Amino acid sequence: MATPEYSEITRNGLWNNNPALVQLLGLCPLLAVTGSVVNAIGLGLATTAVLVCSNLAVSLVRRQMPETVRLPASVMIIATFVTCAELLMKAFTYELYLVLGIFIPLIVTNCAILGRADAFASKNPVLPSVVDGLMMGLGFSAVLIVIGAVREIIGRGTLFSDMDLLLGPAAANWTLPVLGADYSGFLVAVLPPGAFLVAGLLIAGKNAIDASIERRQKLGADIVRGSKRVRTTGKIQ
Repeated sequence: MATPEYSEITRNGLWNNNPALVQLLGLCPLLAVTGSVVNAIGLGLATTAVLVCSNLAVSLVRRQMPETVRLPASVMIIATFVTCAELLMKAFTYELYLVLGIFIPLIVTNCAILGRADAFASKNPVLPSVVDGLMMGLGFSAVLIVIGAVREIIGRGTLFSDMDLLLGPAAANWTLPVLGADYSGFLVAVLPPGAFLVAGLLIAGKNAIDASIERRQKLGADIVRGSKRVRTTGKIQ
């Protein structure tokens, strides 16, 4: 199997095959914990770390892992790194861990992670697998952060509130009153229906951009074909 180019891996992870917007994987945490930017960053970092480490481990043992046990072995590897991420969050960002709750251990069941381990890391060398895990994690995290930012701004009128949960007391005053101090908030935005609406708008926006790019490329190809010169031969009397 030919190893994909790193540029292709990057494009797939961030845009063309984004886990959240294209594959529609990991929607449970995506919709449940994106009520604020700090929650989105915390879950995104944990998910990205697990993706990178699990892809690395699966790629390292891919030749020693029989096909019959590849799936359960991948699950065990992922569970190991999720446990490590959970313990690290308990040690260094305990308050944020309490906010995210069950969704940290539920990273084990995120199909995006298991899918990359099975579809990519088990068939490719170590470095491309690590890059794939990193790009898929960054693509997933970017969607988490955008949804979290939109919901926080519309729902509370602020941005970067409670960042001290992740970065400590130094970030306690990072809150930006985007919509003014008198904004009373919009409850639907911070509830699950708000997450569905924002995610749907992001998916629709990506599809519209892809369609526009495809139309421009097709138009450019038609122009190139139509502008080819016809070569003639013969003598002019």
